[in-house]
Amino acid sequence: MSAGSRLASGMTFAVGYVVVIWGVHIVNDLIFGGSLVAFGVHPRDISGLWGVLTAPMLHGSYAHVMSNTVPGAIFSFLIGATGPRTWWEVTGIVTISAGLGMWFFGGVGTTHVGASGLVYGWLSYLVVRGLFNRSLRQILLGVVLGSAYSYLIWGVLPGTEGVSWQGHFFGALGGILAAMVITSDDPQPKQVEPASV
Repeated sequence: MSAGSRLASGMTFAVGYVVVIWGVHIVNDLIFGGSLVAFGVHPRDISGLWGVLTAPMLHGSYAHVMSNTVPGAIFSFLIGATGPRTWWEVTGIVTISAGLGMWFFGGVGTTHVGASGLVYGWLSYLVVRGLFNRSLRQILLGVVLGSAYSYLIWGVLPGTEGVSWQGHFFGALGGILAAMVITSDDPQPKQVEPASV
């Protein structure tokens, strides 16, 4: 991909992410009175398994959706800039990992919503990806992001009431898993032009 294509791809996924989470939240608030949060993850409730896919688009308040907007847009841009396939692969793995983690380990009777599992997964992917594909550029990016967002590490630990540490923790694990297994953003070998004779 050319630099221009990478920029356009990254912007598409960043803007798309913001439009989706804000659009869903505004519709939920103004039309459904917040009742769509029922489509979040309900731990160990079979009917709540659908929430694995829908929970990242739902938020409990404007403050909640705002907290996921800026870091999510940045991380979505950075992953999307490597190409659509990479973005979908990483996002799919993280979504399933975070969702199933909440479903298996969340408190019975609770409802888990929010894109923070995605945010943690995208960040952990970006931090460690360079270690697996041996890209110096991605290693340096990981160091910068790991330093800038190191405070988020506290979000994977239990203790804060009303915060789904399970989503954060298993989202982050999903990001590390994605960094280990996907190959769509591996550095491409440079094409060697054949010598003319």
